[in-house]
Amino acid sequence: MLPRDELLKGVENRDAAARVIDQADQAIKTWEVVFTDFLSPPEYVKIQQVFSRLTEVHLVAAGGYPQAERQRLAIARSELPLDASQVDLAALEIAGNFLFDPATHRDFLGALLGTGIVRDKVGDIIVLGERGAQAIVVPELVDFLEMNLKQVRSVPVNTRRIELDELKVREPKKKEMTTVEASLRLDAIASAGFGMSRSKMADLIEAGDVRVNWKEVTSASYAVKAADLIAIRGKGRVEVGDIAVTKKDRYRVQLTRFV
Repeated sequence: MLPRDELLKGVENRDAAARVIDQADQAIKTWEVVFTDFLSPPEYVKIQQVFSRLTEVHLVAAGGYPQAERQRLAIARSELPLDASQVDLAALEIAGNFLFDPATHRDFLGALLGTGIVRDKVGDIIVLGERGAQAIVVPELVDFLEMNLKQVRSVPVNTRRIELDELKVREPKKKEMTTVEASLRLDAIASAGFGMSRSKMADLIEAGDVRVNWKEVTSASYAVKAADLIAIRGKGRVEVGDIAVTKKDRYRVQLTRFV
């Protein structure tokens, strides 16, 4: 048995981590590969930290495509080989004519959950504009969703399984930039990276819309460091690169924005 209570010390989202620890115990006992449900980025980061202390098991993650945010884990005893191709995933096409009634990510997610399934069974959703969307789900729900997901907003849809290599994933565009700031405060660096006013960025941070390394940060004065990833829902991500101190004791920061 893994030291469950010890591993959960200091963990914020205990429920998700506890479920994965229990599944790891199952993998140890059965000598089988065990799969989790989909994890959000903050959950995945925390579980990686927890499992870095363990030698009995190892894990790999996959979300259907390289940039996927929501990941499903495969867990196995350390003695067993394990790679990302073993993570069991399925893709769905949700096709309809959304020209006159456009649907958002929230609309497609709401329609999926409206069939009665829970959020943890759904990975990323790729919105394709007027043509509909694609969704990554656990394979055991494919038949159910093909039968029951018939409408998104006012639009009738046809839901069918597709191969993962049919996912229409757009490669994120990258923009390199340099900013010089008086401090490494989150509101200063993020406002430069996302091209918005510092006051607006401070409002987003206070509202809980900004994550650093997938962890929600609500303090505008939080000090960022090299290699940090700053994400804002719906606005992409900014990666902090090299940081240098200028002759005037200001900070020259290399940033990469992904949109």
